[in-house]
Amino acid sequence: MTVLLRLAVFLLVLANLLFFAWAQGHLGKPGNPDARRFGQQLHPEQVKVVSRGEPPRAANRKDEAEAAVTNKKDGESCQLWADLANADADQVERLLGEHFAGFKAARRTSAEISGYWVFVPPLASKEEAKRKTAELEELGVQEFFVVQGGGPYQLAISLGTYRTEAGANTRLEALRAKGVKSARVGERRGKPVNTLEIRGPEAQAETLHQAIVALLPKASSAACKANVVNGESAP
Repeated sequence: MTVLLRLAVFLLVLANLLFFAWAQGHLGKPGNPDARRFGQQLHPEQVKVVSRGEPPRAANRKDEAEAAVTNKKDGESCQLWADLANADADQVERLLGEHFAGFKAARRTSAEISGYWVFVPPLASKEEAKRKTAELEELGVQEFFVVQGGGPYQLAISLGTYRTEAGANTRLEALRAKGVKSARVGERRGKPVNTLEIRGPEAQAETLHQAIVALLPKASSAACKANVVNGESAP
């Protein structure tokens, strides 16, 4: 009987301990349903007001200006030098290679059309050119001359030069009416001119510009035109 009484007391004490542990939340949810919400509440004394509807402060203008200057110095410059003779363009390219290795030049060569001429293409020899001029005289053509002095048109026969293509075609039709079948119209071009597009570090751009002006006092430069790629412009 004493043993049973002691066992009952032990079980009662154990049950009380388990209930107390459960009520404190050690065995699951706490007995008080507001305890969890209370633990999740914000602490107002720790909240700091950052802004009351005001826009963020703009960056310091001085810092922005300094950043722009830095970016410009670290960026790439582009200079366009046009209407350069072959010898002048060669001098600028040598200048870049010897003193401005950080710059690269893209060269474009062109020659403007200065007029048109009617001609018989170059013949193989002087004897053949002589026979051709004799044929022209027999056909009643008196105005012509054989090109001398070398070049790609050596021993061609010029039958007239004209400012417009229409004038040259009129002359060609008149010659064909006389029986001259080998004549044709061609363009007459002036001396070739070159354009150099030079790109390199912005920090040395002005020094390079002054060096080219000292080398070619009559030369002038312009800024490169922006290239539009996929809706964005590039220098």
